[in-house]
Amino acid sequence: MESVTQWRPGCGGERLRQRARLLAQLRAHFARTAALEVDPPALQRAIAPEHHIEPIRCYDGQQLCYLHTSPESCMKRLLAAGSGDIYFLGKVYRSEEQGEHHNHEFTLLEWYRVGWSLAQLQDETAGLIGDLLGIKAGCAMSYAQAFMQVGGPDPHTATMAELLAWAEQRAVSLPAELERGALLDYLQAVVVEPQLPHEQVVVVNGFPAERAAMAQIDPGPPPVAQRFEVYVNGVELANGYLELTDGAEQRHRLEQVNAQRLVQGLSPIAVDQRFLAALQAGLPAVSGVALGVDRLLMLQCGATSLDEVMPFSQQRV
Repeated sequence: MESVTQWRPGCGGERLRQRARLLAQLRAHFARTAALEVDPPALQRAIAPEHHIEPIRCYDGQQLCYLHTSPESCMKRLLAAGSGDIYFLGKVYRSEEQGEHHNHEFTLLEWYRVGWSLAQLQDETAGLIGDLLGIKAGCAMSYAQAFMQVGGPDPHTATMAELLAWAEQRAVSLPAELERGALLDYLQAVVVEPQLPHEQVVVVNGFPAERAAMAQIDPGPPPVAQRFEVYVNGVELANGYLELTDGAEQRHRLEQVNAQRLVQGLSPIAVDQRFLAALQAGLPAVSGVALGVDRLLMLQCGATSLDEVMPFSQQRV
């Protein structure tokens, strides 16, 4: 943490103007493509728990609340009520490790296209990022291809022993007691992502079914989550889903997340029952994606850390 006498913001002048231009460009894109901006509440009494995303807790009087990690549950309630295409551009909050590419509070762009296939949303996302960064929307590859092109085993079929052996071969220092899904996530972040092609937009799709979260599953074989992630220069920018519309299955998955939290010694997270009720009432066929705006700005500016493009990153407040 910086000294409390260091009052100056991390960026100013041209970087602030570039941030304002980027936000205007994003809003202009959705105005052109007929999506409505919405503003869900940041303070919620219940949310949709996700693997490895820890919410920030706070209190409204005696009531335990959470700052939203994503506007997803409220946006899906709007979709179920007939909103049509919508987007959110604003702040979200996550209690996570701080670093060059992470901050507790950050700007997220999240949008939903009713009736779109995952491929259509993938193309829109890659095209938008490519246009804003002035680079080509380059290659697409499967999650398995991303692992195997750096000498890894097939992540869909590899045993824990095979994954651990590969980690040892790559001299990867692993956190203690990772379950299989968490091990794959760690290897993806430490080994795979840094070696993705640079100077182009890279899309990775076909993730393991156990990491489906709120995405539908293609039964395969092998079964894969119908989701994609978008990278530029090894930096993850966006994460998109063909959204799950089955309320009972979504409830089961959220209960599994809380069960895993208990195994890890973490407290369960209050599940948003109104969100589940909206799915039961009927969510339209929809694809959705979330994009990290601060990371996008970082790449647009040629910066190497979020602190260089955020006036007040966590270390400055």
